[in-house]
Amino acid sequence: MTNKFDYIIVGQGLAGTSLAFHLHKLGKKVLIIDEEKDNTSSKIAAGLFNPVTGRKMVLTWKAHQLFDYLNQFYKNIEQKLSESFLFNTTIYRPFVSLEEQNEWMGKSADENHTPFIKQLHTIPAYSQHLNDDFGGLELKNCGYLDIPKFLKASRTYFTNKEAVLNEKFDPSGLEISDNVIYKNFNAKKIIFCTGIEEKSSTFFDWLPFSLVKGEVLEIIPKDNFNMIYNRGVFIMPRNNEKFLVGATYDTKDITYDKTEKGRNTLIDKLEIIFKPTYTIQGQRAGIRPATKDRKPFVGMHPELDKVGVFNGLGAKGVTLAPYFANQFADFLVNEKVIDVEANISRYYSLYFR
Repeated sequence: MTNKFDYIIVGQGLAGTSLAFHLHKLGKKVLIIDEEKDNTSSKIAAGLFNPVTGRKMVLTWKAHQLFDYLNQFYKNIEQKLSESFLFNTTIYRPFVSLEEQNEWMGKSADENHTPFIKQLHTIPAYSQHLNDDFGGLELKNCGYLDIPKFLKASRTYFTNKEAVLNEKFDPSGLEISDNVIYKNFNAKKIIFCTGIEEKSSTFFDWLPFSLVKGEVLEIIPKDNFNMIYNRGVFIMPRNNEKFLVGATYDTKDITYDKTEKGRNTLIDKLEIIFKPTYTIQGQRAGIRPATKDRKPFVGMHPELDKVGVFNGLGAKGVTLAPYFANQFADFLVNEKVIDVEANISRYYSLYFR
């Protein structure tokens, strides 16, 4: 393996992989340092991308820019790798009241929302599967990414280009001078994309992470269907007739342990909305690298201009990673501006206090 690179990327989750592809597209040589593990947040996440989120059913931050770009990016990578991991699937969100139905009847005529609305139902539309007495909102430009498959295919691609160092990053092997030197590798800059590990790192432990544990169930329902249902919990079709149900939101128990509490919470929420009988096949737990303001961390260290970070994607990693990887790569190579709402300069005061 050659020892001279333009950029070293530490971590090969959604953030690191997306950034590597964008830098590679700009003609730059990257070295990815990543110890292959099964329990990273990227590999455990359901991979849902959804333009209308939350209990209040609001349009996702920067929805128009993010969703246009993510489809373009993942489809291009599918072609490059001769793989399929992006699944565009309709999402149906039942209304919980006539007031909510009326509110969305007004929004359905708003050009800000129309790109994401496939159909608005004022009467029950999927009552064979759901309690949807008030109808609901059928969304388009959404679906899910098979994240483990995307990451595995991407790793193979970069490994074949001799651009992957399969080991745990060792901070003692790093030297920063005119260049970045890691062991016997040289680069212009190093970018950390290490998820929750960054909270206790050498360079970016001052950033206000807000870690969130999420648990999901794997079920096999009696009735099969292709649509994603989402209200209180998501019910998402996957491979081999399995469906994912999730996810919990726990800011106190930051462990990878699967819990009875998480299981019961998901079952209770599923029972409210979902009619078919089902069997539970498994349960997963992961920790999301979320942030206090729910915006990602993108940018360079306040004192070390050769050290950067791309992190804090939270539950919206599939949506945020491509757009901000493109923006970060353009900043690194062409000195373009990083969005002020994502740039870590918004938190420099925490570092200097």
